[in-house]
Amino acid sequence: MDFTPLLISLRAAIIATIGTFFLGIAAACFVSGYRGKFKGLIDGVLTLPLVLPPTVIGFLLLILFGKNGPLGKLLMSIGKTVIFSWPATVIAASVVAFPLMYRTVRSAFEQIDQNIINAARTLGVSEWKIFWRITIPLAWPGVAAGTVLAFARALGDFGATLMIGGNIPGKTLTIPAAIFFAAESGEMRKALIWVMLIFIVSLIVMTLMNYWTDYQRKMIATAGRK
Repeated sequence: MDFTPLLISLRAAIIATIGTFFLGIAAACFVSGYRGKFKGLIDGVLTLPLVLPPTVIGFLLLILFGKNGPLGKLLMSIGKTVIFSWPATVIAASVVAFPLMYRTVRSAFEQIDQNIINAARTLGVSEWKIFWRITIPLAWPGVAAGTVLAFARALGDFGATLMIGGNIPGKTLTIPAAIFFAAESGEMRKALIWVMLIFIVSLIVMTLMNYWTDYQRKMIATAGRK
């Protein structure tokens, strides 16, 4: 049995998680501190991939990165293309995973006691130091949870990845796609193996997240008592 889909899925999910980690934190920081009248609209746009069908996301990405799309034309001008390539799986995984990272981190930011932030400002601490030395440590359980959820979502994406990446064996065929096509062709044993693999990987990741989150909360509570 060829385990290339496992490697493709893991590599795409890891890279997508790294990207959504920084983008999600940046977006959450901006929206949580934004007080303008468009806050609801901005939040809705950033959260939209969470509620849209994956095939709709894939179709929009196909238009965006297609040969007639704005980004597609830009890439073709330098001799590059994304459609039906391995980077397409990363892009699709990043888009569907981003809202989970963003929403989880934003909730963690908004639960921080603002009196702590204001006290640091009155002491002359710069916003940059406040962010890295106060906000991130206090919100870290939420950041860690968002990271793990984003990874799990990126690993399990099917619709968007299939639309923009296709199902090229050894290149863009991920585990969810391998399950679908194995079941469609009647190879139920093969499909079951892939199901068990992604089930085990996802369960391990979620279990580690729970233990890590509990550990971080205990550490924060201990530091608070001191």
